[in-house]
Order: sequence, then structure tokens, then C-alpha cells
Amino acid sequence: MSVSRAEDDRFAAFRHRSYTLFFFSRFLAAFATQIISVAVGWQMYDVTGNALYLGLIGLFQFLPSLLLILVTGTVADRYNRRLIVALCLGLASACAAALFVLTVTGSFSPWPVFAILVVFGVERAFMGPAVQSLGPNLVPPADLPNAVAWNSSSWQAASIIGPVAGGLLYGIGPTVAYGTAFLFMALGAVLVIAIPKPAARTAPRAVSMETILAGFRFIASEKVVLGAISLDLFAVLLGGAVALMPIFARDVLTLGPWGLGLLRAAPGIGAIAVALFLAAYPIRHHAGVVMFFGVALFGVSTVVFGLSETAWISIAALILMGASDMLSVYVRETLLALWTPDEVRGRVNAVNMVFVGASNELGEFRAGTMAHAIGAVHAVIVGGIGTVAVAAIWAGMFPKLRRIDNLEAPTGEGAAKS
Repeated sequence: MSVSRAEDDRFAAFRHRSYTLFFFSRFLAAFATQIISVAVGWQMYDVTGNALYLGLIGLFQFLPSLLLILVTGTVADRYNRRLIVALCLGLASACAAALFVLTVTGSFSPWPVFAILVVFGVERAFMGPAVQSLGPNLVPPADLPNAVAWNSSSWQAASIIGPVAGGLLYGIGPTVAYGTAFLFMALGAVLVIAIPKPAARTAPRAVSMETILAGFRFIASEKVVLGAISLDLFAVLLGGAVALMPIFARDVLTLGPWGLGLLRAAPGIGAIAVALFLAAYPIRHHAGVVMFFGVALFGVSTVVFGLSETAWISIAALILMGASDMLSVYVRETLLALWTPDEVRGRVNAVNMVFVGASNELGEFRAGTMAHAIGAVHAVIVGGIGTVAVAAIWAGMFPKLRRIDNLEAPTGEGAAKS
């Protein structure tokens, strides 16, 4: 059997116009999200000086995904995914505009901001399953691993440029940061609308409790998917230090807003380097082991970041965090796309987005509340140690996931070694 075109051509996904539009739309949306994240975090800490409020920023963005989990995936499986993504980006634009207005009028305070972030969370709750399900419909299966690598590159490029831009724009003025985010979200919506509607691969079934819960049943029955999703949940839930970066930038490393942007960008530098490498040289063997190794290394580098009081060591640790996280994300997202039937893809991705949200936004809440109780440095160190422990425990609990060899559909030969 000949080597697939995705392995021969590092730009295979971009041979499809629909995917190209999709790629740049995701990039702009992710860029804008990073700008908002940096600006809101710094402005909130400036206004309150309280680490607990930094944790609440994550909590209020996560709750809508949890509360709407039975709705968002079903919507993504039954309705036009392009339209859902475009509407969500329009709503995100409105949230950026609202933050702009609060700042201009001098009304920026925790609870109005939290209300806007709840709306932003609703937008992300619906957009996540739709955008994750739309991507695999825009390329043939042979090009899917290449598309996953480039998707991750898009996010990580935004994670590098966005925080730095957010810090610099915030230094000019928070209104400049929010105004730029508004423009990028709006342009992302235009690009999504320009994507030709992909052919439906399955006919939607009538809505019932059975169809609503289909995503949960599939994840529970497929141990590879269950293990991959839950590993990300608990590893990043414990290891996330992003919410505390305003504290490290201002109090530990004595940097300003530009320094916060640099810290926020550092993981993206490592991640995009690995993503670009994987786009050209995809993982051929021992994919499961690579994923667990990436999670463990993420935890170790988190501990180093927590212990460091020197800026360049902290930045190097964050770069290693991003690089190791990219290894696990690449394997996990590819497995999830390949092992999930398209007819339940939206519902499975809705559950996945709750897990991702729990690992990110709820992880920020965990970090913020723990930092409030025991200090930011200790909160990061404890979380990093917990991440290493999770990698070891999950490797033992999910042997099928650990034995995954190559990133092929489960019907392909050699998908796992017994």
C-alpha cells in the first residue's frame, strides 16, 4: 500500500479551498480570544488585586459548556455547522464590544465582566462542537492528520502572537485591545460564511433522549476515546498555570503587561514548533506512548515554572510546556477525529469541549482558588506534580490507549498493538 498523500505533502489540507478559509477563520478567532484573555486578566487583577477573581474568570466561561452539554452537540449534528460557527463569532464580537464599552465608560468591575464572560462561554459552548465537527468534513480522511496538525498550528500561532499583541495593545489602552478583538472576530465570521457548504455525510435522526445521549454512550463504550479525553481533563485541570500568569508577571518576575504577553506567548512558541514538525513528519509509531510522555513532560515543566524566579528560566519552562502539550494534543485530537463516526461527531465533541473547558477554564478556577489559599507558586508546583501522577495512572488504566501505534482509523491495520 502506498504512503498516503497527507504524509507526502505537508500542505495537503490546504489543497482544499474550504479548509483554507476554515483555517484562517479559526486563526483570527483564536487570536482575538487570546487578546481578550490577556486584557481581561490584567485589567481584572489591576482593578481587584485578588487572585480569586482570576480564577472566577475561568469558571464563568466554563459553566455554560457544562450546563448546555446536552444541547450543543445535538445542534452541531443536526444543523448547518458553518452557520453555527458564524453566529457564534458574531456573538463573540458583541462580547468584545461590550468589554470595550465598559472600559470607555469606566464601568469595568468584576460582576458586569463576569456577565459578559458567561455570554462568551455560551458562544464557545455552541461553537466548540460545531467547529470541531466541521473541520473533518472539509478534507478527505487521508488528509485529516495533516489538517489536525495545521489546526493546532493555527491555534498555537495565535497563542504566540495573540498574547504578545494583547499585552502591547493593552499597554496602549484596553479599548485598543478590545476593539482589535472585535474586528478579528467579525472577519472570522465572514470567512466562515464564505466556506462552501459541505455535503451531508449522514441524515439527521429525530431528536430523542437516545440521540441526545449518543455521544456519552459512544465515549463510554470506546476506551480509546474515553481515555484520551479524560487524560486531557485531569492533566490540564491540575497543571494549568495560565490564570496565575498576571501574578507571576507582576509579583514574582516583576514584569509589566508586555511581560505577561511574553509569558502567555511562550507555550505557543514551543507548541507551534512541534506542530509544524508534526505537519511535515507525522507520528508513525508508538503514538500512545508519545501522548503519555507529552503529558508527563508537561507536568515536569510546570513544576520548573513554579519554582523559577528568573524570567528566562520561566519562559524556557513555558516553551517546554507548550511543546510537550502539543505532542499529547496532536495524538488526542487525531484519535478523536478518526475514531468518532460523523453521525455522532457533534455530540462527542460537545462532551469533549466540556472536558477541555474543565481542563482549561475550570483549571484556572482551581489554580486561582488554590493560589488564594496557599499562594501562586505552591499552587503551580502542586498542580504540576499532580499532572505527572495522572499520566502514570492513566497509562495503567487505559492499556489499549497506551498501545496505540499509528494514527490510522481503527479499521486500519496496526491501529493498536496487542
